[in-house]
Amino acid sequence: MKRDIISAFDMSDDLEEIIDLSISLKKRRYDYEPVLRNNILAMIFEKPSTRTRISLETAIEQLGGHGIYLNPNDMQVGRGETIADTARVLSGFADFISYRAFKHSNVLELARNSRIPVINALDDLEHPVQIVADFMTVKENFGKLHGKKLAYVGDGNNMANSLIAGSSILGVDISIGSPKGHEPNAEIVQKAKKMASGNGSSIEIFNDPKKAVEGADIVYTDVWVSMGEESQKAEKEKLFAPYQVNDDLMSGAGKNAIFLHCLPAHRGLEVSASVIDGRQSRVFDEAENRLHTSKAILLTLKK
Repeated sequence: MKRDIISAFDMSDDLEEIIDLSISLKKRRYDYEPVLRNNILAMIFEKPSTRTRISLETAIEQLGGHGIYLNPNDMQVGRGETIADTARVLSGFADFISYRAFKHSNVLELARNSRIPVINALDDLEHPVQIVADFMTVKENFGKLHGKKLAYVGDGNNMANSLIAGSSILGVDISIGSPKGHEPNAEIVQKAKKMASGNGSSIEIFNDPKKAVEGADIVYTDVWVSMGEESQKAEKEKLFAPYQVNDDLMSGAGKNAIFLHCLPAHRGLEVSASVIDGRQSRVFDEAENRLHTSKAILLTLKK
């Protein structure tokens, strides 16, 4: 039976196993067999990408397979072919599909009609592959995940949603600091709270960023203006100015706290240069870990 990773919740049973496999693959670097020889990863990208595209393409190549980049403008889907038909066609050519989409509903539609595993490479609701690398970085730094506190400050966007889901699975306490009206998805929060209660962790939502970061082991932020929201740039930058992660905000976190950001980052907006380029930052370890987690995800889906 084929398996998809559309949401972080799709890894409810084995997220930490995938993280541990990622850590093992990183330690081995190039000492592994090309176990996905001749496998094809079809990569559909409706939005630009640096880390997601390169990590997935490099991962499949290093495991012996091949990635094919697909821009909708170069496909018939860009001229009206349905998502469902695209899924059926690609199922006959490839072994995996990754899809970076503007709409979560399109990712669901592709997965419903695909006979091969579908990986959500980011949509407007979640970014599940990113949070595997995020929590991998946390485990590398602290040696464990359960009982740690992650504070996310900024827009309650797709990253916040997936971090909440992932935290609830792993037993990580998470607190969100977002402006009123920009909190994370209520349905995801509700589902995550049920899971967190069974895993001994908590989820708190604040409008005050200082309350959110209090005592945190990890402080996380993301861009204030997501792809497709450029028309809201001036308005959001003004609204979110008090939510910048800077030295003052970091001082309220734990003594050994680290800083994470999924990148790309805008120094002077959501994060100060002193934080992202400072001693607490692990953003480039986090970015590298996208390669190792991409390999672990592909291997897990091939089981």
